Amino acid sequence: MFLGLVIALVAALYLAYLNRRLWARISFLSQQRNELSQKLVLTQESALHHLSRELHDEFGQILTAIGAMVSRLRKQFAAEPALYSDLLEISGMAQAALDKVRSLSQALHPAILDESGLESALDWFIPRLEKHTRIKMSYEKSGISFPVESGASVHIYRILQEALNNVVRHAGTGEAKIRLKYLSDALLLEVEDHGLGLDPRTTQRGIGLVVMRERAELLRGKLEFLRPSEGGTLVRLSIPKASLHQHQRFEPLVAEGTAGK
Repeated sequence: MFLGLVIALVAALYLAYLNRRLWARISFLSQQRNELSQKLVLTQESALHHLSRELHDEFGQILTAIGAMVSRLRKQFAAEPALYSDLLEISGMAQAALDKVRSLSQALHPAILDESGLESALDWFIPRLEKHTRIKMSYEKSGISFPVESGASVHIYRILQEALNNVVRHAGTGEAKIRLKYLSDALLLEVEDHGLGLDPRTTQRGIGLVVMRERAELLRGKLEFLRPSEGGTLVRLSIPKASLHQHQRFEPLVAEGTAGK
């Protein structure tokens, strides 16, 4: 009898030891996964920043130069209607290409985020999206604003962008409400719609929503997907004020072989 109790006790202790090792391993792997996913988010953002700058600085300057040269040729051949007409068409094509490059550059990484900050970027982005999608965007700001560091601004902007893209693609509604609230100790961003609402399986598995969560974690913030009483979806992002001043700036990736030039 005594021997049986000893064996049972030893077995229980061994199982407890194995469980502790298993949970420690799971915790370690989970931490590794979080670190990897966050590094991927940061690398992606740096790559987008790099591509945006390349498009704006390199291709933008080339197209601007082409437009200027064609403009000079038009003045030289103003007396030749056929050639002048062709040059006028080329000038229009160059300008259209330049506008497209600038638009794509802004979509990859809005320069206004770095130049003027989060509020200016939202003031620019929300009306632009409203015009493009024809979904009414109600935007409200409240509280006493405070500076938000450039790197944090990028994550907040991307979370808002993804939340509104989900409204456009999945909500089946013609209106969305955006609220930016400056609290004494935090910044609160809310995106609300009264459409179809999110499928619970989507909030767990959708890649866009997963990246939103990773960005929120990088800001040491809290991201919630709630259901308003009127139905639909409420995306709420809360970020401690301290995290908005200590976050890193994004620097464009330097292409291999270009360093030091």
